[in-house]
Amino acid sequence: MFIPLHDKNDLEHIDVQYVTLALIGLNVAMWVLTALSGENGSFTNAAVLGLGFIPAVAYGSAELAPEFAVVPETATYITYAFLHADFWHLAGNMLFLWVFGDNIEDALGHFRFLIFYLACAAAGALAHGLLQPVSEAPLIGASGAVAGIVAAYLILHPRIRVWVLVLGRLPLPLPAYIPLAIWIGFQFFMVVTDGDSGVSWAAHIGGIVAGAILVVLLKRKDVPLFDRRIISPWAVVHKHGPDQQTPPRWGR
Repeated sequence: MFIPLHDKNDLEHIDVQYVTLALIGLNVAMWVLTALSGENGSFTNAAVLGLGFIPAVAYGSAELAPEFAVVPETATYITYAFLHADFWHLAGNMLFLWVFGDNIEDALGHFRFLIFYLACAAAGALAHGLLQPVSEAPLIGASGAVAGIVAAYLILHPRIRVWVLVLGRLPLPLPAYIPLAIWIGFQFFMVVTDGDSGVSWAAHIGGIVAGAILVVLLKRKDVPLFDRRIISPWAVVHKHGPDQQTPPRWGR
């Protein structure tokens, strides 16, 4: 549909998005560990079964072999979000996290952003499990958590202009609400119409709903909802002198 490339949305409350960078690093490290696990993929299979979220196991209609039960079943509501099926699965999620995560971390603060991210991941697993309670297929991927970030960004910065690659070919700077609202609507459409693609659209929706609620509860008090600023992704800040401030950029 579209690929986010860049937004010019400067941080206002933090200097560096430490948690966003750490999450990206952890996801990449986990993928490297599983991707380089050997020719037969035994380590990868063990990681997916042991750390992936399996609804049938979580709800008690199936049991996991003892050698794969490396963490408590409740922990898999979160651990699943740090595993990915292949490089492109990882790259897509991490790109969304890189472009949009820093501003949500800025709006919430480091610790609350971490709680937000993990809660959105857990909500994604919960929604997936509610829709497919007897599924024995492991759910993996950060899509639920990333979907929460997308919803939060839409609520906080709908008019920020973002460079996106439309249909994988056409780069365009668009107000964030256009691609993000379309993306969210597509998730709801697909959960109703797509029954066999192997994508857990329910996990995306769980993350979206959690993100939309939690960003309102966890954001800093001075961070407005539906920020009306319009900032172009190619905007450059010009200083007019050592004692002069850059004029604010507001749109109506």
